[in-house]
Amino acid sequence: MRFGFLFVFLQGMKRSLSILIPMYNADPRLMARELCHQAQMIRDLDYEMIVVDDCSTDTDVMERCQEIGQWPHCRFMALEENIGRARIRNLLASLASKEWLLFLDCDMQLPGDQFLHNYLVSKGEEVVDGGFGVVENLAMARCNLRYIYEWNALPHHTFEQRSSNPYRSFRTTNFMIRRDLMLNHPFDERFLHYGFEDVLFGKELKKAGIDICHIDNPMMLADLESNDVFTAKTEEALRTLSQFRNELRGYSQLLTVVEGIHIAPVRWLICWWHWLFGRLERRNLCGKHPSLLIFKLYKLGYFLTLNTQQ
Repeated sequence: MRFGFLFVFLQGMKRSLSILIPMYNADPRLMARELCHQAQMIRDLDYEMIVVDDCSTDTDVMERCQEIGQWPHCRFMALEENIGRARIRNLLASLASKEWLLFLDCDMQLPGDQFLHNYLVSKGEEVVDGGFGVVENLAMARCNLRYIYEWNALPHHTFEQRSSNPYRSFRTTNFMIRRDLMLNHPFDERFLHYGFEDVLFGKELKKAGIDICHIDNPMMLADLESNDVFTAKTEEALRTLSQFRNELRGYSQLLTVVEGIHIAPVRWLICWWHWLFGRLERRNLCGKHPSLLIFKLYKLGYFLTLNTQQ
């Protein structure tokens, strides 16, 4: 359907929306402009967009994005210190004024011109998760670790899979939540570093009896980080998992695997393997032909050695 014909007026449609984009070293202007265009084409939609830069180190990107604040219905804010993925989402929620909050990662690509419409007509009354996909790229399939990892994980992130396990499948990449619920159940601000703040948020939603409605409305991963950056982010996430392993028990597959290894010599054997070969494994992951199997072995060894040092 072309935009010129996209004038919807449906009974029960959500009509008050804050589009919230936390930004860090990535330019969301193309996505933000497209979202504004979609919002303008939906009749009677009361909307706003707020983009907050979490003290990007790429000052050129941050300066270019200042223009977002000049667009109708839009605000742009640049923070003077990095506050992290949990706090910035809580900040965005406090700045928002509409009934529904749509959180989107800044480095994603819209799947089509019905994206906002699909959220607004969804049946979810509390939390709606649209999911994410990966833009197919044969060149990256040979050399980019993040692409290889995400592409192989896609069968576990389908709409059907997410719906069958709604809380463990929740991710912050692309979701909508009622503002009152978000303010009453904020992200845990102890999560200062990368990883797992969304996993714990999903667990807390379940404890609070808040329903998550999954829909088939994915944002698409297209601009993926280099192998060395992704490997470093993975290590940071594993350190976060180790720090919050008690809270995340039952919500991390890796943690479940580790806690299933009850024989101490097996744990020590894996640790020794990592101490002996971890650097070689990491070299592969950061190189031109990363192996998904080595990635899995590296994560297991890295996590176990973290816990032997504590």
